[in-house]
Parts: sequence; C-alpha cells; structure tokens
Amino acid sequence: MPHHESKGRPNGNPGGHPGKDTGPRLVAWEVTRNCNLACVHCRAAAHMGPYEGELDTKACFNLLDEIAATGKPIVILTGGEPLLRPDIYEIAAYGTQKGLRMVMAPNGTLVTEQAAKNLKEAGIARISISLDGAGPGIHDRFRGVEGAFEGALKGIENAKKAGLDFQINTTITQQNLGDIEATQNLAVKLGAVAHHIFLLVPTGRGKYILDQEISAAQYEDTLNWFYDQAGQLPLQLKATCAPHYYRILRQRAKEEGKTVTYETHGLDAVTRGCLAGTGFCFISHVGRVQPCGFLDLDCGNVIEQPFSKIWKESEIFNNLRDFSALKGKCGKCQYKRVCGGCRARAYEKTGDYMAEEPLCSYEP
Repeated sequence: MPHHESKGRPNGNPGGHPGKDTGPRLVAWEVTRNCNLACVHCRAAAHMGPYEGELDTKACFNLLDEIAATGKPIVILTGGEPLLRPDIYEIAAYGTQKGLRMVMAPNGTLVTEQAAKNLKEAGIARISISLDGAGPGIHDRFRGVEGAFEGALKGIENAKKAGLDFQINTTITQQNLGDIEATQNLAVKLGAVAHHIFLLVPTGRGKYILDQEISAAQYEDTLNWFYDQAGQLPLQLKATCAPHYYRILRQRAKEEGKTVTYETHGLDAVTRGCLAGTGFCFISHVGRVQPCGFLDLDCGNVIEQPFSKIWKESEIFNNLRDFSALKGKCGKCQYKRVCGGCRARAYEKTGDYMAEEPLCSYEP
C-alpha cells in the first residue's frame, strides 16, 4: 500500500512477460509536493510549498477517468502530504466512484478524528503511516520534525476510531536497522493490518544519507529475518524496493520443500520484485509519469497525452517489460522474472536503468 506499496491483484502470470495490454496494478500519484515534515530520505525533497503547476481538481478527475479506463488498479494518493490538498476528499471519493481502489499515504500528523472520518467516507480502503523506529528518537530524527512520532501515533489512534485500516511502513537504514524488530512489534501492538519494509533508494534527499544505506550482506540478512516473521504475526508482511525478497522467498521455500503460491492478500498481493513500468508507475504533482517515484525518467505527461497511451507506448516502459534486456548479473540470473533488481538503484549508480542491481550479493 502507500508509498508504493503493492496492493492486491490476482497475478495471472507472475513469471511471464507482462503483456503490453495489461493495465497497471498499482499507481502511486503524488497529488501534492507540499509537506509539513522534512524527512531525511525524501525522494521529492518535499517541504512546505507552494509548488507551481499542481493539477487542479478538474485535471485530477480527468486523470482518474483515464486511469480507470486502463483497468482497476489500486491508486495510492501520496505526496508530499496528501492531506494538505483542500480537495483531497473529493479526489478520493471520485476515484472510489470510478471503481478504483483508493488508498493513501499520509504521514499521520494531520489525521485528525474528522480527517479519518472523511477518508473513510470518501472510500479510502487503507492508509499507510510510516514509523521508522519504535520510539520518537529515531523517528523524529528521520522525519526532521520533533513530535512527528507522537503525531503519527495520534493519527493511528484516530484512524482506528474511524474504523479505517492502516499499515505501518518502515524505511530501513543503518540508523534503524537494530530497531526493526521492535518497530514490527509496535505495528502488531497498534493493530496494523500490515507492515511493509522499504529498502532505502538513494534519490532526492536520500542521496545525502548514502552512508546510511545498508550493505548487500545486511540487506540479505534483513530479508531472511523478514521471511522468518511471515506467518508468525497477525499482520501481512511485504518488502518494497527490495526485489531480492522474491528470490529469497523461492530459495527458502525450495529449501523447506514448500511451493510458492500466488495467493493474493488484498492490498498486500505478492507479485514480483521490481514492478517499475511493469505493474506499477508513478505520477508526479505536475502530471509527469515515471516507472516509479525513485526512477527519475520522463515517460510522458498526462496533461499532454492520455495516461493509457503513455502506459502502453512509452519506450522506457516497454524496455522495462523486456526482462531479456537486463544487463550484468541481473540478465544472467534465473530469478530475473520474479526479482528483476531495483531499476532505480541501478540507474542511480550507473546511469543505465537496465544495469545490474548494485545492492545484491547473490551470484547467479
């Protein structure tokens, strides 16, 4: 869910070439870049605007019409802070009326009792709130604002009162690696429906905390630990921006004599690793379409051409859908159809979005 989360969709052929005519399963839409926090790892380097060129209400409705014409993806309203848009409830309600599964990624600090009720009424199926530590120390440092942790907890409390499902998202860095288990336990205690972990992608402000990125070996250990938690906790677990998890799932299942099933878990469907341009895309506050929020490549603008045309015809999207074009060890890897490597990390490191994933220790 939120951020980029993966929502549920039966995945017809998870190992095959994603057909050119299949619509996205998941669209993350930055409805505003305005934000009341200043997170150290922010992809958008967002702060309080105003930002020029944000889509107006009518343009937002048009975009939702176009997204609905491609299928019934999950639409993540993200930002910035989506609740800073005065028309956000209208946008959410309009998407719901179009039959889209609408979810939202607020930071929690603006989820008042009234806001939570409004979100529920507008048909928001779930919100994701980030907790990057089990206490205010790590979280507030990460978020750049004192009181952000308490604000997030208050938002969660208000969501619960309104009967609004919430998940916890955690971005893993050196700073909070030792706190992940405690954060997961807190998610359980708070009553989250899911815990999604995100592996840092060094873009935006995240570039300046590269020393906080975990190593390939720590990455592997963390994902194996995460695998061990699955099925032991009363909440869904999902690893995002961590495509190797889908290799680990298969390796571990094979060791344990299990079959990997493709059951869907509503908004937590397990599909494949990197979904950029195949099952997922990102739309910026000015309507620019990218393979994901971290992969800063211009695939077209919804102000200038229909979303469905960009989705089907963008050369970048079609390159990403051709797994045989992956380079380096990703190209040789037997898990390339289920993992694919993080295309954004490859691009940041080499300038080539089809290059091998730099943060993988696996040798095919």
